[in-house]
Amino acid sequence: MRKVLVCGAAFAATCISAVAVSGAAGAAPPVPSPGSSSPASPGQGEGPGTQAPSGSPGSSGPSSTAQAGNGQSSAPDPVVSTRAVMVTPKLPRTATYAYGVHPRQRIDVYWQDTTPEGRDDDAGAATRQARGTAPTPAVLLFHGGSWIGGDKSGWKYFARRLTAQGYTVFAANYRLATQAPWPAQRDDAMAALTYVKRHAVKWNIDPDRVAVMGSSAGGLLASQLATYGEGGTRVRGAVSLSPVNIPYLAYQAGERPDATNSQRKLRRAVVKLLGCVPVETDPDCMAQAEDTNTISHVSPGDAPMLLLHYKDEFVPPAQSTGLAAALRGVGLDARVKVYPGRQHATALLNEETAVPLIISWLKQRTAP
Repeated sequence: MRKVLVCGAAFAATCISAVAVSGAAGAAPPVPSPGSSSPASPGQGEGPGTQAPSGSPGSSGPSSTAQAGNGQSSAPDPVVSTRAVMVTPKLPRTATYAYGVHPRQRIDVYWQDTTPEGRDDDAGAATRQARGTAPTPAVLLFHGGSWIGGDKSGWKYFARRLTAQGYTVFAANYRLATQAPWPAQRDDAMAALTYVKRHAVKWNIDPDRVAVMGSSAGGLLASQLATYGEGGTRVRGAVSLSPVNIPYLAYQAGERPDATNSQRKLRRAVVKLLGCVPVETDPDCMAQAEDTNTISHVSPGDAPMLLLHYKDEFVPPAQSTGLAAALRGVGLDARVKVYPGRQHATALLNEETAVPLIISWLKQRTAP
């Protein structure tokens, strides 16, 4: 076999400030938010842009064109946008950067202030180092949307909960299947992870204590990062909410006479993801489908996984039980948690025990 809370308290005050982006080559300009003069995340309201080579690094390193809190400027860099948010209760600071040249290759960062100014530039990193502040673990998040939609901004509330637990959090967009077929999505996930680790000093994170998490289509990306090659050398673990770990299985489910509308829609999305129709008469397409099957990449060098599903949802637990069995078969820890109900993906975060389970699991996996 091939190597195979939300807080109910009202906000007391909100202050949003934004800085201009640099004119670095290849960086997409910011898109204004509706009703606001602040730059918006490039994941909203953008076109496909110029496609970059898979895994394109895009930028040499992030550096704000303005430093929050002191009004001084530094050398421009491919910062897409940055915004300081101050509320009661206190929220993490956020910034958006380019990890590649395609407009979808953008990543949001959430961090708690570790300097009096909360600076996210090289001077802030130097201050943290001088103080001997211990590096934090990190979590990289991937959104769902059947590979044809979705945006990293959907993670903002959960990212805030993770920062309260001592994590620096990154949420990445990636090229959609309508813009590039597989493996572009995995390539982008790899590039986003490389970006996070390359700038570990800037964010004061430990590059050896990074976990990944995804929902639905993004769950596939998280599970692939944990298994492709030797995933255990790349990440400490992967958490996936309703992951489509075997797209071909979803393609078959959408063909059944009793298939739901959601299953039929997912079947069509799988065809877009592959860029072809997976039938036995097309061996190249079948090979493409096999590459998307996370089980086909399992090996003893992979990372452990926590996989969550609803019992009767349109992405059933069967998408994960076989993967978990394969991981356990090579001596790795893999757990599938199934909740009663028909909901899907990030709805799991509303389950009473789900978030505590996820945080406990992540803390175990990202401990020093």
